[in-house]
Amino acid sequence: MDKKLFVKNTIDINALASEVWNALVNPSETKKYMFGCETVSKWKPGSDLLWQGNYEGKDMVFVKGKIIEIIPEKLLSYTTIDPNSAIPDVEENYLTVTYELQKEGDKTRLTVTQGDYSTVADGEKRFRETMQGDGWEPILIQIKKLVETGS
Repeated sequence: MDKKLFVKNTIDINALASEVWNALVNPSETKKYMFGCETVSKWKPGSDLLWQGNYEGKDMVFVKGKIIEIIPEKLLSYTTIDPNSAIPDVEENYLTVTYELQKEGDKTRLTVTQGDYSTVADGEKRFRETMQGDGWEPILIQIKKLVETGS
């Protein structure tokens, strides 16, 4: 592929960056918007990041990766792959997800970027599937609702 493929979504949240950050890294909060999955990590560069949950009575890891960069209340970047897919679990097939938080008075702008799909196995297909689901927008809407209303 010649063209880079990234998914990018942004949402404004009526809350402080510290509250948005808590929703991104607190396992009991991630479980509320990430399909019942909670995060497991030491939240340090190089540490593992697992998204785990329960499916049909069985505990499973649904997504795994490593923390690339972390600046509390400003930036979180990590790699990601579905260990249950047929895609080989090798470094070159991991996508990078980056959350950027920008303070805007008493609001926070949250931007999520995921890619580059053009460099991974089945990249175009994975990109199309993500875009068919409106990228990260449905998850960002849930994060906004959670942070602003507590539910």
